[in-house]
Amino acid sequence: MRKPRATTAKVVKYNENENVDSDLSFSQTVSSDEDIAEWRPPEKKPKAPSKTARAPAAGEKKASAKRPAKPKVPKEPKAPKVPRIPKPKAPRKPTAKRKTQASESPKDSAVSELTATKRKMTNDYFEEDKGKTQTDGPEEGNADESGTSIRMKAERVSFIVSEAHQTNKGAGEGPSQAGFGVKKKEMAEDDFTFDEPCLKKQKTSGTCQGQPTALPPNEAQSLRKELNMSWDLIELLSTLTCVEKWVCLNIVVLLREENTVPFIVRYRKDMIRHMDADAVRDVQMIYEELCALAKKTQSVIQTLKKDGFLTAELEQNLRRCRSADELDHVYSPYKKGSKLSKARRAKALGLEVAASVLMNTPNTLDLRAWVKPGTEGLSSEEEVATGVEHILADMIAKDPETLTYVKTLCENSYVTLQSSVSKSALKEKEKDKSVQGQKKPGAEQSKNKDPDKFQLYFDFNCKIQRIQPHQTLAINRGESLKILTVKVNIPDRVKSDFTWWCINNRWRTKMYAREELCAIIKNAVEDSFKRLILPFLTRSYRTKLTTAAEKESIAMFVRNLRQRLLVCPVRGCVIMGVDPGFRHGCKIAILSPTNQILHTDVAYLHNSGQQREADKLRHLMIKYSCTKVVIGNGTACRETESFFADLISRRYFDSLDVSYCITNEAGASIYSVSPEAVKEMPDLDPNLRSAVSIGRRVQDPLAELVKIDPKHLGIGTYQHDVSAGALKAALDGVVQECVSFVGVDINLCSEMLMRHVAGLNAGRARNIAEWREQNGPFNNREQLKLVKGMGPKTYQQCAGFIRINPQTLHSVKPTPQPVPAAKKGKGKTGVSIPTALNPLDQTCIHPESYHVAQRFLSIVGGSVEQIGSPGLQQCVENKVKTSSIEELARSVDTTPETLSLIIDGLTQPPGFDIRQNFGQADFKRGIVSMSDLQVGAVLTGRVDNTALFGAFVDIGVGRSGLIHKSNITLDKLPVSQRRRSLALGPGERVEVRVLNVDIQRGRIGLDLIRVLQ
Repeated sequence: MRKPRATTAKVVKYNENENVDSDLSFSQTVSSDEDIAEWRPPEKKPKAPSKTARAPAAGEKKASAKRPAKPKVPKEPKAPKVPRIPKPKAPRKPTAKRKTQASESPKDSAVSELTATKRKMTNDYFEEDKGKTQTDGPEEGNADESGTSIRMKAERVSFIVSEAHQTNKGAGEGPSQAGFGVKKKEMAEDDFTFDEPCLKKQKTSGTCQGQPTALPPNEAQSLRKELNMSWDLIELLSTLTCVEKWVCLNIVVLLREENTVPFIVRYRKDMIRHMDADAVRDVQMIYEELCALAKKTQSVIQTLKKDGFLTAELEQNLRRCRSADELDHVYSPYKKGSKLSKARRAKALGLEVAASVLMNTPNTLDLRAWVKPGTEGLSSEEEVATGVEHILADMIAKDPETLTYVKTLCENSYVTLQSSVSKSALKEKEKDKSVQGQKKPGAEQSKNKDPDKFQLYFDFNCKIQRIQPHQTLAINRGESLKILTVKVNIPDRVKSDFTWWCINNRWRTKMYAREELCAIIKNAVEDSFKRLILPFLTRSYRTKLTTAAEKESIAMFVRNLRQRLLVCPVRGCVIMGVDPGFRHGCKIAILSPTNQILHTDVAYLHNSGQQREADKLRHLMIKYSCTKVVIGNGTACRETESFFADLISRRYFDSLDVSYCITNEAGASIYSVSPEAVKEMPDLDPNLRSAVSIGRRVQDPLAELVKIDPKHLGIGTYQHDVSAGALKAALDGVVQECVSFVGVDINLCSEMLMRHVAGLNAGRARNIAEWREQNGPFNNREQLKLVKGMGPKTYQQCAGFIRINPQTLHSVKPTPQPVPAAKKGKGKTGVSIPTALNPLDQTCIHPESYHVAQRFLSIVGGSVEQIGSPGLQQCVENKVKTSSIEELARSVDTTPETLSLIIDGLTQPPGFDIRQNFGQADFKRGIVSMSDLQVGAVLTGRVDNTALFGAFVDIGVGRSGLIHKSNITLDKLPVSQRRRSLALGPGERVEVRVLNVDIQRGRIGLDLIRVLQ
């Protein structure tokens, strides 16, 4: 039930956290003030319920008319087709419905008949509430759908390119398409997140911009047969993601056809209604989770069938499960390793019939008749009554309507998560104090398990809906280290209301029952709540919180990595990369403008003989005309920076205008000893390889950072507290998106970079590199079809992201060799491939749209040789002014999206790089120390990393300062960034004010003044 949740999310009147999270500097928790700041966006939550409410009636136009209304929508029942809409009355309906029993269970047992009847009559109710409950999960903490909505919109906004570039920006710059009134297919080129915050996945019910497609009957039947579950996949997927059903259906079809996310987002935009890559990946992730759930359910059913425990009723319950948590709840009593449950032991004694008689005809039940002296469990009337109680308790705990009702009660109650310091942690602390004077043999252990790090959670209590993602992850970590004990507090009122409802409503006997029999039912209800339902609710809440927190944490990783990869390259100059060090010296690598290694050396800048080393540096700088120095931010970084700043201030490098920057060297050491580094630089010492990597990170961040496992790049927080598989999949997906949307020059890029293009992998990238070595450079995209392993599907996925640049083609062609017209083997014999250059191959236009591009050029009076020229740009602009995009699209027999993509591709300047509109590394000539900072000073800096509790900003003093998220308020952000959860990401330039400086702890507190555009 959403309404109560939406209401409580807005009410900020609980003071439990005021004293818990008071540290605004570097605490990983939030204060009540910060809670208010964090939870301000959900004030827009009326949209979420309205989305859920209109999701079932996706095709109805009336839904959009009701959209502006408040979240309370009692008038919704106007849609007679949708039985799930009347939410508010759901909990009360079971009483009336109970009387209309329809027997459908094939079992002979009366109790099975009873349970099946009760389940059948509440099926609709349960389905409704399940949908709502599942949707609530993502809503909590803004971690799934609502969070995704805010996050995704902001992601796209974060890559807006200034309007001055909109005309020339080419390949996928959304604003130019928006101006042309795009409506349909083949999205505007580098859609990704580089363009405007265009039509988002959540806003899919207003204007229908794509024609909903129906799943082919054979495909639908195949999918149903493959899953074999009670629920409909597309409907459930739409409910969980708040995306329209036809959009979910198209995404599922595209994924089943083995299309990659970058290809879908760029070239099938009309089918997904302008959703961005992260939004599509969210749908993909939930789709895969549901498929995995269906697969696990089939496995469980086969296991139970083999063991002889499977009944028609149990199978129905299993196939109805919508989450792994529900499946585990139903299956746990039957697991081989688990003890025989009390209910199963009672059923084995034959007491199931007695339980059935008690519920249906209690006046005929005589417990004494079931007594069998000498038989354990039946030796007395009390034991028989206890056995019946256990059977009823089990039935109550697994009844869908009962579970739905108790969840509704909890949602309307003040359910809290409480953590406190564990007894074992207190004992260890006492022990450490007692041996404080002695040598600490267990010093390392106590260092890894420092209870003081979790001091904020020693007495923590917060409402479930208000817990922040980083708090959940911190509490989970403390619990796993046995420092914290955690429990979910459910008010006693829930138990009393639940007991009353069960006895007087859902589990009331059909006929009058004697007092002792009523006592059995009451005991069964209380036992079921305490022993079965309460643990289930606790597990469910903890799972939801952890899942939401993990999704938010992974989203933070994703955004940080994307912005780290898309930093603008520093081209056209010689760069000196420096890996600083004390004892082993500073490793130096001088790189040419094309990333080639010109010289490597080691300089001992922090020992005696500094003058000699300074002379060596001056000689190298002058010899190679090097004006840019890149220093890694590791050990001895500050000392090395000070050394170079001193030389620059004394004009030691003669007429050279030398400047330096500090770059993140995370992962450089790991890469330097990797097989890829050995293959690329076989003759270099590993230490010198890391200096090369540091320099190249500024020359071309994308090409260099893809060589390193994303988890080693030092982005995000709580890396080891989230699912390793989910994190890897998300980060790998981001790398693929960035590489694909930026595009690669197939004749210049490395094999490592190539393997991250959509549709390619390590094997195919190796085959392309080998073909290039044997036959010379590629003249056109068609020649990719000659490469081993490049089938039609692979070619379709990767062709649009691969460039053939005529300028680089000539520079690479010193050893031209004839290119074979056909390749033998793999069924490619007799294939005729042209070898001529095609100017369209340097654009973002997909080969499947080349014929449309030619028709459009003939209409505007241009030719392919004019691609990117001012003359062609003027012709296109004039044509678009006189005719709308829709009219032009009809004239060339295509869709507006495809035509907009073609227009961007044709008007894009030669060699255009989408990254040129993003910030570069900051080079400087002087140095400021932390001791120079004063409270109130206003500085500019660049966001270095973001966490769930704030953003770390490099202000040039060797230590990043923290802008706590309570200081990142909407009024300080550009309008385009006000929908994002944290709104800042790595690489963004900001103006900040110093709030506090703690030199002893090395901490700087900052306040955000504004984001610099």
